[in-house]
Amino acid sequence: MIPLFSLWAALLGLLVGSFLNVCIYRIPKGLSVVAPRSHCPECRISIRWHDNIPLLNYLWLRGRCRSCHAPIPFRYPLVEAVTAVLSVLVYIKFGAGWAYVFYFFLLAAPLVAVTFIDLAHRIIPDVISLPGIAAGIAATLVLSGLPVPAALMKSLWGILAGGGVLFAISWTYEKIRGREGIGGGDVKLAAMLGAFFGWKGVFFILLLGSLLGSVTGLLLIAARRQGPQAAVPFGPFLAAGALLHLFTGNELVRWYLSFTSKLY
Repeated sequence: MIPLFSLWAALLGLLVGSFLNVCIYRIPKGLSVVAPRSHCPECRISIRWHDNIPLLNYLWLRGRCRSCHAPIPFRYPLVEAVTAVLSVLVYIKFGAGWAYVFYFFLLAAPLVAVTFIDLAHRIIPDVISLPGIAAGIAATLVLSGLPVPAALMKSLWGILAGGGVLFAISWTYEKIRGREGIGGGDVKLAAMLGAFFGWKGVFFILLLGSLLGSVTGLLLIAARRQGPQAAVPFGPFLAAGALLHLFTGNELVRWYLSFTSKLY
């Protein structure tokens, strides 16, 4: 039965990924994500239902619009595939219950949208991160098993820790360098992750995100694709850190503690 349910999780992930592509394209432009129906951005002709099947439509059409033959960005099948994989991973780890609802629909899927929007536009929309803070509080209340006051405090401390740390870093950097280092969108995203994972979890996510961002920045400099002063969006690395913590957090923490204990 597990493979069957995993298949359903994958199909659901493909459908969510298709919707995320709409969000990724429209939200930065200030457009509605529900109307009008999907259309080619080049010729503006509405996409037929049989050309809008997630992942398969890209293969059928060989990556081009049926009407004007304009290339379809590879981002579309990539987002759908990534979202499907995340849906299956969340199902395998947490099962088909409230944890799946919170961690896939309200955490993993929004993080996919944040990643691709930040990569393309260097922004993290409030319409994703601010409701995400409320979703994180609700997830902690429902899933933590703690009494309501304790669950609320866990989320609130996480919000203050995640958002507060990045705000302090951003404020200090701006005072010293005279320019913005970490954007407000990153601060709100960190607050959202703190709402889901508490202050301990968000500190580890910030550590992972910073490590991944630093390694990526060094690789880009080594490949001469970026200069030392080039800005690298931090949102995708926060999202990656959050997903790593979601799926392997306890194992990573144990490995980290074991590794650091050998150093001292």
